[in-house]
Amino acid sequence: MLVQGLYVLEDRTGNIGHYCPKYLFSTTRRRNVTKGMLGSEERAVKVHHLVKAPENSPESIKFRESWDAKKPATVYKTPERLPDGTPCTAATVILRTKGCEWWWKSGCTFCGYFNDVRDDVTSDDLHAQWEEAKKRTNNFEDCSMVKVYTSGTFFEDKENPPDWQETVLKETYENGLHLVIEAQAHLCKEEKIEWVAERHPGCTVAIGLEAYDDAVLRFNCNKGFNTKQWHKAVDILRENGLRVKSYLLFKPPFMSEGDAIVQTSSWIRAVAPLSDEISINPMNIQKKTIVDRIHRARQYRPPWLWSLVEMIKNVHEDVQPVSADNASDGCRIIVHPTAAGMIRGSHNCGECDQEVAAAIERYSVSADIREFDAIDCYCKEIWENEIQLDRSLPLPLGIGRDRRISMDKVLRAP
Repeated sequence: MLVQGLYVLEDRTGNIGHYCPKYLFSTTRRRNVTKGMLGSEERAVKVHHLVKAPENSPESIKFRESWDAKKPATVYKTPERLPDGTPCTAATVILRTKGCEWWWKSGCTFCGYFNDVRDDVTSDDLHAQWEEAKKRTNNFEDCSMVKVYTSGTFFEDKENPPDWQETVLKETYENGLHLVIEAQAHLCKEEKIEWVAERHPGCTVAIGLEAYDDAVLRFNCNKGFNTKQWHKAVDILRENGLRVKSYLLFKPPFMSEGDAIVQTSSWIRAVAPLSDEISINPMNIQKKTIVDRIHRARQYRPPWLWSLVEMIKNVHEDVQPVSADNASDGCRIIVHPTAAGMIRGSHNCGECDQEVAAAIERYSVSADIREFDAIDCYCKEIWENEIQLDRSLPLPLGIGRDRRISMDKVLRAP
């Protein structure tokens, strides 16, 4: 069965089950399939081909190689909280690396970090980037925390040279800086985690889980691991005294707004007991990704800010998240809508975006549900009607209308 360009699975009784976005791009039978609203005679292709194709072109390779391999992508400071709740300043260092090991093989449907990588980065280059980051922050002056992001797994030797890993781990520990690094679940090997813990005891490892659902991980996100591997990674990190931060994705591609609220709420409840922090990342459109393409084809819309508020209200009583002041007493829930209020990020009508986004950010610090008591807008009723229809009709992409865009652009969309 085809609904808005997606096949959904239908049992013998005619009941619609879990839809399978895989079949938007590939088919088990060797035949042409209909794609999009009006259809096409083109043969479908596999998801990982769609991820990789734009980056394999000579133009894309030339663009990536234009980056200075001795300069980090960006370095900046933000207010943060240490694991014990103490307010501090954190330095975020995003480096230009060879990119993610999973992206080399296939890649996620939503991640555009490959836009900032180079294929030929060396150990000397990464050391130069690290020195540049220290220079820009005056050797992390006034900072108590450093977040080091490598567009992949920090401690994966094929991505980042071990000697550079050791430099970062030892320097941050010796200078009393709490370190936050990122990793994929299946790359959290016992021997390597022991090696990390020896060089920086108690650091935080953030895992991009995205969804606590194997079907969503495989078909919506095209992730390279499953929930069983995430559980194993958490056990290994705990055994070595490292903190666990779990990233969840709100509204993955090929999921309606109504489904996203229900699904993400259930994922938070499942993941919270095993995490020190959960960071919910509402989808934002990153260039050259599959999500970017379906967004431009009018088949995906970033989430409403109201949906994030509803998700928070759904889980607040069940999870009992701790405030940033008492972060050591339980699981802290952080919701950070990147590009909030913009068309390519979470947004409402345009009039209430700033107020609602600010309330969400305050909640991430206070864990006080009363942050949302005083906010309201006429667009909330539109959102409520959309969610009600999403939950009533079996359309994988949802029925949500386009917001803040002229009708002529809608009609001219591919």
